[in-house]
Amino acid sequence: MDFLDTNIFLRYLTKDDPVKAQKCYELFQRIKRKEVRAVTSESVLAEVVYVLSSRAVYNQPRENVRALLLPIVSLPGLRVPHRRVFLRALDLYAGTSFDFEDALSVAHMERLKLTTILSYDADFDRIKTIQRREP
Repeated sequence: MDFLDTNIFLRYLTKDDPVKAQKCYELFQRIKRKEVRAVTSESVLAEVVYVLSSRAVYNQPRENVRALLLPIVSLPGLRVPHRRVFLRALDLYAGTSFDFEDALSVAHMERLKLTTILSYDADFDRIKTIQRREP
């Protein structure tokens, strides 16, 4: 099993280097067919979201970021810890103005059935199922 870093996702999704993009495409096809098993982390995927949506680099709208990542994160041969949580966070991110990391926190809270967050970030006040408290 191999660990996939951020740049593997970015080369494939952005095609900014055609040779590397093709190699990454072939890799993801092998992962899709389960010929290759791979794993990545939430932090890698969060960085992919950040870079794709960055105004300074690719400036992709939130819904495009979701649409680009959804099929990759769902590949049968790719292990993503808390895959459902990540997918829920993508939905929240695409449908709100939350930073992706905040959306990921909300998705984890939902998974754990938590309703209170300790935070100074008033953005959490917009989620009706969460009560924000300051320490």
